[in-house]
Amino acid sequence: MVPHLITALNGPINELEQRVLDSTPAIERWFRLEWMEHTPPFYCSVDIRNAGFKLAPVDTNLFPGGWNNLTPEMLPLAVQAAMAAIEKICPEARNLLVVPENHTRNTFYLSNVVQLKRIFHQTGLNVRFGSLDPELKEPTTYDLPTGESITIEPLIRTERRLGLKDFDPCTILLNNELSAGVPGILEDLHEQHLLPPLHASGSVRRKSRHFQAYEEVCKRFAKLLGIDPWLINPMHATCEGVDFEQGLGMQALQAQVDAMLTKTRRKYKEYGINEKPFVVVKADHGHQGLGIMTVRDVKDLEEAHLRARGRTAGAREAQAPAELIIQEGVLTNERVNEAVAEPVVYMMDRYVVGGFYRIHAERGIDENLNAPGASFVPLAFADSGRLPQRGEKPGSSSPNRFYMYGVIGRLAMLAASYELESTDPLAEVYD
Repeated sequence: MVPHLITALNGPINELEQRVLDSTPAIERWFRLEWMEHTPPFYCSVDIRNAGFKLAPVDTNLFPGGWNNLTPEMLPLAVQAAMAAIEKICPEARNLLVVPENHTRNTFYLSNVVQLKRIFHQTGLNVRFGSLDPELKEPTTYDLPTGESITIEPLIRTERRLGLKDFDPCTILLNNELSAGVPGILEDLHEQHLLPPLHASGSVRRKSRHFQAYEEVCKRFAKLLGIDPWLINPMHATCEGVDFEQGLGMQALQAQVDAMLTKTRRKYKEYGINEKPFVVVKADHGHQGLGIMTVRDVKDLEEAHLRARGRTAGAREAQAPAELIIQEGVLTNERVNEAVAEPVVYMMDRYVVGGFYRIHAERGIDENLNAPGASFVPLAFADSGRLPQRGEKPGSSSPNRFYMYGVIGRLAMLAASYELESTDPLAEVYD
């Protein structure tokens, strides 16, 4: 299914689609050479927004949930990619330990880790689940609405290794963002591969660092295609020391938001875009007790500030001053059954393995769709995402559109590779 695109067929996004299709051999060679020099994240998902005049990622998740939204037709691609990834990391691997998030009673989330088990089981791995939750004292089985069940066990740490009772894994896969901090039980492991690495965790990672790396990737890729990098890159800035409860740093935040709105307005004028620009303000790392704010005017910040202050005032302890990222807002002009939609692309190793449309009937084109009430419709990657159809009219072919989503997703994955390399605490040791 291709969502309904409100934008005109001769818009910039279709010019971009044509340019991407015409450049497919050069693009694939470019990616191939990049992956010879850089190691992709083990897995990731990328939220993409198609505004009709630009196509850009707005979030890259290195601990992706939602694997249960991939259809059975997509699983062969995921299994092949998982095989490639495991062979590079630990070819003799026999046991895989998956560490899920702690809110284990969420059956939708548990269906996601069961899907991961299904994928890795087909690569020849024994898969078991170990929880970081200190309240889990014995193996606990949960029944899922699908009729399946999942058993989660307490982790056992010996002096140098992490495992479960009678289970010593070669590789440990985190499906837990660790946004509250890195527990000591995961540190200083001996001859065990921890994926993703601890410096990818939510408590360490900065969104701004990722989008800085993405901007670098975009400039080089845009030069290859002969396009304006803005067409595929959301501009961003940062603001530190913002305390919503005390009202500290608000002037600096207002100045950054105003500057971003001005820059966006200038680009809209350049491209003849008749839309109202907006910015998205969110925590630069983790969540820091903050939601995602859509700001269309600097005056909106005061209202957003009051709402956020109400949330933080109800918290058990005072929040530390926040580090924020101010991101150029990217509209979504995609619809599925009249509901606002955005594509989410899933990747493993360096391969696109599937994806879905995130749909939210109660949200607007400039709002965050990753919220309660969202639903999901699979993308048709399995049979067409890697096989664009040359000669089709831009905007009319689902394989071509899906291929373009995959290109943007892989650019974000490459940026994540750059990001992890630049923040690797062991990099200097190996140099």
